[in-house]
Amino acid sequence: GGYVANSLAIMTDALHMLTDLSGIILTLLALWLSAKSPTKRFTFGFHRLEVLSAIISVLLVYILMAFLLYEAVQRTIHMDYEINGDIMLITAAVGVAVNLIMGFLLNQSGHLHSHSHSHPHSHVPQSNSPNTAHSGSHGHSSLAVRAAFVHALGDLVQSIGVLVAAYIIRFKPEYKIADPICTYVFSILVVLTTVRILCDTGVIILEGVPRHLNVDRIKEDLMKIEDVYSIEDLNVWSLTAGKTTAIVHLQLVPGSSSKWEEVQFKARQLLLNTFGMYKCSVQLQSYKQEISKTCASCQSSSA
Repeated sequence: GGYVANSLAIMTDALHMLTDLSGIILTLLALWLSAKSPTKRFTFGFHRLEVLSAIISVLLVYILMAFLLYEAVQRTIHMDYEINGDIMLITAAVGVAVNLIMGFLLNQSGHLHSHSHSHPHSHVPQSNSPNTAHSGSHGHSSLAVRAAFVHALGDLVQSIGVLVAAYIIRFKPEYKIADPICTYVFSILVVLTTVRILCDTGVIILEGVPRHLNVDRIKEDLMKIEDVYSIEDLNVWSLTAGKTTAIVHLQLVPGSSSKWEEVQFKARQLLLNTFGMYKCSVQLQSYKQEISKTCASCQSSSA
């Protein structure tokens, strides 16, 4: 519609929709990859393909956005273009209608989740109920639906902005400068939407600690485990978004080497359950007193 109407505002709005579509595709890709078994060559599985796909999709969006911004600047300078106001108005109206329908469906879905899973199971203790994890997952689903609803509202506001610009251009063609102005505004929205993705994927590629975890806090909790003397090494990174991995090397207190299984179990439970690790490896060693070694040059100089 934007191409036929020669409207950059419509095309930029479509570009923003493309970022949402790429997010959905990445989610589906993550679900598909999580079901694939690791191979002899890729022992961690194929989770990093999701990160690679995210970078490619964002770069594609930026290339298209740069082209649209260039055209918007040219139109602002020269003003030698014509826009089909009727097609632009119809396309913008369809965009607003679709966003309204999507927001309505998401809102109804959120209400259905909250009503169908809000009743208490008073006849079963909560701690022993097998439905605890089930209700928790539905709670997360409800949060995801509400987040999608809020995002749909943002898309609706943008579509309404395009509709207002289309209305102005249709009935006041001399104000066609509204079209490139919308492109400038929506390009900023696209950057704000995608810059977080680039930052997160950069941290994953560089094997940094995810933003929701604090290494010092993990070390403090590990040191609280009985019979742990010190933490020799701790590495935390992500295979992909939401799949954090940790390797920790613990030293046991003197005389407690027989309790290594219990310490290892507690450390694994802490990492997996408390900090939500996807995978973890806990290495243990007995207490070894550090012996300071004098270097050969110092020995020769003292002699």
